[in-house]
Amino acid sequence: MCGIIGILGSKDVAPDLVSALKRLEYRGYDSAGIATVAEGALLRRRAVGKLSALAALVAAEPIAGRIGIGHTRWATHGAPTTRNAHPHHAGKVAVVHNGIIENYRALRAELTALGRNFETETDTETVVQLCTHLMQSGLSPEDAAAATLARLEGAFALCFLFDGEEDLIVAARRGSPLAIGYGEGEMYVGSDALALAPLTNRIAYLEEGDWAVLRRSGATIHDHEGRPVERPVRVVSVESVLMDKGEHRHFMAKEIHEQPTVAGYAVAAYVDPARRAVVSPAEAVDFSKVGRLTLVACGTAYYACHVAKYWFEAIARLPVEIEIASEFRYREPPLSRSDAAIFVSQSGETADTLAALRYAKGRVGTVLAVVNVPESSIARAADIVLPIRAGAEIGVASTKAFTCQLVTLATTAILAARQRGEIDAAEEGRLVDLLAETPRRLAEALALEPEIADLAHEIAKARDVLYLGRGSMYPMALEGALKLKELSYIHAEGYASGEMKHGPIALIEDTVPVIVLAPTDTVFGKTVSNMQEVMARGAKVALVTDANGAALAGADAWRIVTLPAVDPFIAPIVYAVPAQLLAYHAALAKGTDVDQPRNLAKSVTVE
Repeated sequence: MCGIIGILGSKDVAPDLVSALKRLEYRGYDSAGIATVAEGALLRRRAVGKLSALAALVAAEPIAGRIGIGHTRWATHGAPTTRNAHPHHAGKVAVVHNGIIENYRALRAELTALGRNFETETDTETVVQLCTHLMQSGLSPEDAAAATLARLEGAFALCFLFDGEEDLIVAARRGSPLAIGYGEGEMYVGSDALALAPLTNRIAYLEEGDWAVLRRSGATIHDHEGRPVERPVRVVSVESVLMDKGEHRHFMAKEIHEQPTVAGYAVAAYVDPARRAVVSPAEAVDFSKVGRLTLVACGTAYYACHVAKYWFEAIARLPVEIEIASEFRYREPPLSRSDAAIFVSQSGETADTLAALRYAKGRVGTVLAVVNVPESSIARAADIVLPIRAGAEIGVASTKAFTCQLVTLATTAILAARQRGEIDAAEEGRLVDLLAETPRRLAEALALEPEIADLAHEIAKARDVLYLGRGSMYPMALEGALKLKELSYIHAEGYASGEMKHGPIALIEDTVPVIVLAPTDTVFGKTVSNMQEVMARGAKVALVTDANGAALAGADAWRIVTLPAVDPFIAPIVYAVPAQLLAYHAALAKGTDVDQPRNLAKSVTVE
């Protein structure tokens, strides 16, 4: 994840900017840079690689200025080069940016037609060029920044610095977190409290859609509709932010809300937006010659594999077996050199998955690892590593790693479909564009948290809960039930909707809530029929669907959660959010330990 820092100080800020960026190194990065304003002029220093390279550059070529912004970049659009490193600068504007600007291509074309010249391959330069154009049209820096934000689509955090303005930073948050720090005659902004910890202990967190005007005298914060708002200022100890929860009560909540950002990183890692095509280390596999693909994992990662089975078989027409890692090698399954196998693990240290990989190594043609830790044991043992780019996940119950696993597996399925001749360039572009929507759609789903929390308080009263889904929503039903079990200790089961009448419907009574995951896809009508069957037997049904589904089938439902309408291809990624939030808030209502549920560990390193 990229890192942001901004300082309005009382002395030269370059050393503090570099120090703050060092505290953000844990997020991962491939380049870094700072910009300041001194004597009315914007100055920049940028370097590729470790922060030591930037620190050495700043030491050799110092820059003055009592105001500045800094950034550690994890490359999304454009290679990790000095030219593509942040801060970006055009005219009288410099910007640092986390996230993805989804509509940057359209904006770039518009600005190019207006005579703007682009120097980089990044989506971020579009923000700088647009803001510069608006300022040259007569808007003030504040108004130009606000007008720029109104044109942007995607999930992002931004900080604007302006030539000639030594007491002004504009910051904005949509999908990616930002914290504002209050000092004595100084102000700060950063990706999280850890960046700000030595500078101030007074922190306010911007809420979704907020943008703020920072001056040394304080901050004026506006909500997504431009209305002035107040955000509470908290006193945070340095010790508490070494592993910072931000504005959230638990790491799990923080990680759920990080999903628009990290999903964007996962998309960007495997997609070339200019070509609208997948670019992946998995291209080393010739999927046209793979006879069978085996997906192996445990727990939540296994359900990510279950979703991926639908993608690989439907899009790439590639036969897929999904395997529970702890069972895989003990069955001694027959494998072939014409097979490929993908092993999925957040930590990359899961003992059962590692043992399964070692069994498969040499028996299949290629072993791929989908992991969050590229230096892990599973990654080192694999032939090809596909990092999911989720960043550190502290909560035991996996959330953001799950959605990033899904994104990574989806891009691999698209690649396999292209290699096997099952999709053409136009269809690949359509699927890639859908994946690029996921950060925004995840943010929209997160906005429904209050009503999901209200439903969760009712679910928390139950002893048993059923989750139903068809197609790719079936594994999401399994994942939703697992999350509820893990966190709230409520007995829950996930079923394929059509299987209810083959036995589980005997469990139905009015004390057993039924959660139905039902986007309006090709099997929506079948799902509704199954839903009617359980309602006819007294079930209280909570329907999770989109507006069209709610209109068609919501009349008799006990509760309805209306998600944004999305293409069925990305629906499993988006529908992860209500499943996670429902489990989280049910656990809060029950008073269980959300981040460290009983009997569970984050990384299972023994069989």
